[in-house]
Amino acid sequence: MNILLIETSAKACSVALSQDFNIEFKRETIEGPNHASVLGQFVEDAIQYARKNNMMPDAVAVSAGPGSYTGLRIGVSEAKGVAFGLNIPLIGIPTLEALCCHVMFCPILEEGMPEGGLYCPMIDARRMEVYTALYDAALNEVRPVKAEVIDENFLHDELEQHQIYFFGDGADKCQEVIKHPNAHFITNVRVMAKDMQALAIKRYNQGKFDDTAYFVPFYLKDFVASMPKKMF
Repeated sequence: MNILLIETSAKACSVALSQDFNIEFKRETIEGPNHASVLGQFVEDAIQYARKNNMMPDAVAVSAGPGSYTGLRIGVSEAKGVAFGLNIPLIGIPTLEALCCHVMFCPILEEGMPEGGLYCPMIDARRMEVYTALYDAALNEVRPVKAEVIDENFLHDELEQHQIYFFGDGADKCQEVIKHPNAHFITNVRVMAKDMQALAIKRYNQGKFDDTAYFVPFYLKDFVASMPKKMF
């Protein structure tokens, strides 16, 4: 099984090619946001690699949000083009779940999640707001995806009962606000295309494909355009 993976939900832009449970090819940049200028070349490089190595994709998976409105739109548009062009199915991957997959294999949790522990991925939504949810060790949703304004009482009841691990670019700014002893922060975590691999394979095997023509990202909040800066 070969799956092309595309992730553009935040500043990083990445593409990977998965064969079964191995990442055979990847292109990544964290210098963004510059998705519009680099994503097309990343995907072209991946397709050329696939052709040369007899690994043409059986599906294309794309980060489905929440996250950056512009980044998600660019990623999904590219994924749709690949799906139509190669006549392969499209798989949308929830961004917060992909973030959890990244942390599952990081050194701080290499011995496994403590019993009853929970994952709390956070994507920065400006100021003290984040896109977040809670997941257990099996990635079952304990608390649904929401846009939350973070204060010192955030998840207080849950923290009284569980060890909770916070991570993602939204968590870094919350470390000085959430002070409960059961709150643990894993810094410098960003989601990449390779982190979507296990979720994409699971959905492929289950036949959970999205309608390529009508699929839209999970923006969570309406896009608000800012006024352009004056030139003079």
